Amino acid sequence: MEIWLNPACSKCRSAVELLDDAGAEYTVRRYLEDPPGEEEIAAVLGRLGLEPWDITRTGESAAAGLGLASWPRTDAERPRWIAALAAHPSLIQRPIITADDGHAVVGRTPEAVRSVL
Repeated sequence: MEIWLNPACSKCRSAVELLDDAGAEYTVRRYLEDPPGEEEIAAVLGRLGLEPWDITRTGESAAAGLGLASWPRTDAERPRWIAALAAHPSLIQRPIITADDGHAVVGRTPEAVRSVL
């Protein structure tokens, strides 16, 4: 299992606490320091069953700078969104947990985190 996190994020710290309490084995990926590439983001989106705009933190200053609010949310624009996430990893929602069985979640709630255990 791997968890993409930002250690400054309270939701990430809560997810790690839940994983630790459950005795889960996992690898921490500080995705701001070790950002995923476009192919990896696309693969995780497939595991999540989500689109790139679903995991984009649109309130970040980078989002405003890119004008993401006006970007179409269409299949044709999907690569553009993924490229933006790869170029600006601060836009990626956190924490993202990928389980060894292929399951993945955005672990913003205790229920979501528990679903990968």
